[in-house]
Amino acid sequence: MSASRRSGTTDELGPDEPEPGRDGADGSGGPELLAALLDGMDAALCAFDADGAVTHWNREAERILGWTAAEAVGRPGLAGWAVRSADAEEVEKRLLSAMHAPGRQVHEFALLTKDGGRVLVRTQSAAVRGPDGTPAGVYCAFSEVHTQIDLERSIALSEALFEDASWGVVLVDADLRPAVLNAFAARALGIGRTSALGRPLGELLAQGVDELEGALTHVLAEGAPPAPAELWVSVRTAEGEKRRCWRNGFLRLASPLAEEPVPLGVGWLFQDVTEAKQNEQEAALLRFRASQLHRAARAAAECEDPVEAATVHLDFALAGFADHALIDRVAGGAPAAGESAGPVRLVRVAATPAGAPGPSVLAGRSGIPVRYDDGHPALQCVERTGSVRADAGGAAAERAREWALARKWPEDSVHALCAVLRSRGRTLGVVTFLRGGGRSRFERADATYAEDVAVRIAAALDLAGMPGR
Repeated sequence: MSASRRSGTTDELGPDEPEPGRDGADGSGGPELLAALLDGMDAALCAFDADGAVTHWNREAERILGWTAAEAVGRPGLAGWAVRSADAEEVEKRLLSAMHAPGRQVHEFALLTKDGGRVLVRTQSAAVRGPDGTPAGVYCAFSEVHTQIDLERSIALSEALFEDASWGVVLVDADLRPAVLNAFAARALGIGRTSALGRPLGELLAQGVDELEGALTHVLAEGAPPAPAELWVSVRTAEGEKRRCWRNGFLRLASPLAEEPVPLGVGWLFQDVTEAKQNEQEAALLRFRASQLHRAARAAAECEDPVEAATVHLDFALAGFADHALIDRVAGGAPAAGESAGPVRLVRVAATPAGAPGPSVLAGRSGIPVRYDDGHPALQCVERTGSVRADAGGAAAERAREWALARKWPEDSVHALCAVLRSRGRTLGVVTFLRGGGRSRFERADATYAEDVAVRIAAALDLAGMPGR
């Protein structure tokens, strides 16, 4: 046996002396380079000459089977040490058949470890050609089947996530920029799959980007959070900004090839839960408002003065709903059925304090009408016998203040909702709810709640105006 075979690294399949132009011809150390390449491979590798003798055996092969290169190189085949004698003929025949077959051949069979165990491996074998092009041997790369299956599963999972997943998947690099995203994420962000790559998140999101980047930075530094996180964001689209709620999961990605973990970025997975979140919020809001109506009815039942009972309903309605509220009654009483109604004049009955929050206060019995201009939302509400919404719009603070004062409302009012007070088929007045700039405008659901409150206030005011009171 030659020294070259004992080394486990020198190629016996070619000439002994390096030819011009080949590795090592310039004194750079071809055998050493080949040894380093073979031992640095992630896959186990062995090679056979034309007679079936082992010529190469790298460190990964030693790790899997336990046989060192010194013990393996030079052996005439695998029988009796790396393969059971009963199986050796078939195994070697399948491996060496690659010398006369085009391309690579893939096989699975069991190999023996040095301690007597068995390992199922998957091999890829191909012919090694000599200088004249004739088959000179076979090289065989192999790995444990479960390792190969794990790798294939990982690849299949990755492909499925980025093609067919019903939730968003984004790989974010260490600079917090999208590197890869799937079709769902592209639709959610309102952009093409390649258009988002390398762009800052601030170009894709109008709101919520600070919270998202904070979460990504935390994951890079500390690892994945213990539970999903819900974030509200505004996505920039061609039609404008869309407010969405995403339930997010984060995973820190590190290179498996580095000796120490090197952060590659973050795997960001998210689901759009906007509809479910809105339904939850609406359900919670309905429960709270129903509870407020119930509590108001119980408190109002203890009031001897019906007007005081009306203010109790007003105060309970304000919680979480509005900043200010006013009750105006039609001057002179509601016209009876069949009577023609003249110009509408409203008299202030009660109002919440314009300064610090507190209970509503009665306006006294002066009977002096409030000086509302024509077209005032409260007057429109009486004329239409229906709810009216009004807003200062996007006016600047000073103009919004002028808008509120012109309508005889507290100066910080930006949004208004007027609900008509009706009882026994007559219009008794108007209840007005007002919100400041820190709140959203009144919606249809808010108008429905205001109308429920108005029914109760109207019943109390009607009782206060009955003969004998």
